Amino acid sequence: MDVTLHLSQDPEADALLGRSPLAALVGMLLDQQVPMEWAFQGPRTIADRLGADAAGDLDAHDIAAMDPEAFAALLSEKPAVHRYPGSMAKRIQQLCQYLVEHYDGEAEEVWRSVGSGAELLKRLEDLPGFGKQKAQIFLALLGKQLGVTPQGWREAAGAYGEPQSFRSVADITGPESLAKVRAHKQEMKAKASGKSGR
Repeated sequence: MDVTLHLSQDPEADALLGRSPLAALVGMLLDQQVPMEWAFQGPRTIADRLGADAAGDLDAHDIAAMDPEAFAALLSEKPAVHRYPGSMAKRIQQLCQYLVEHYDGEAEEVWRSVGSGAELLKRLEDLPGFGKQKAQIFLALLGKQLGVTPQGWREAAGAYGEPQSFRSVADITGPESLAKVRAHKQEMKAKASGKSGR
């Protein structure tokens, strides 16, 4: 996996997301209750603070084995990796422990030999911290930008799999599409608060 992503709008962070399957999964995990770019810059910040290898990649074995308090402190350093660095540190370690246990620490194995979109969605939903919506968005990202297109992937990704829907990070390829996705999210939020306000 070595593609150019534009999710964080930061060239170094995006380069890591494009070559490291684990970084992409961690970015997706962080993508809640913070701006999208902030979430997807997180893996690069973590890699830098861990003093990652020369390529600056993340290693699931290393993160899974870290002392939880030390890892939480690493995410809490200013600027914090997330609005809730403690709980996110715990989730990232749970994700890495799961990958070590089920995929020998290789994030890409989650989708490498998958037979169908439905199977891939199930595998993603099984990951700690990934509910159905997050799993569908990541599946759409894999299909639209990372060339992972098992049979039925668009259907499994639901609305996020639709071409040029600008609903999620799966559709962000630069500043213009980021603005469109952000506008869509704000529209959805406004609709939701309008409903609850009745």
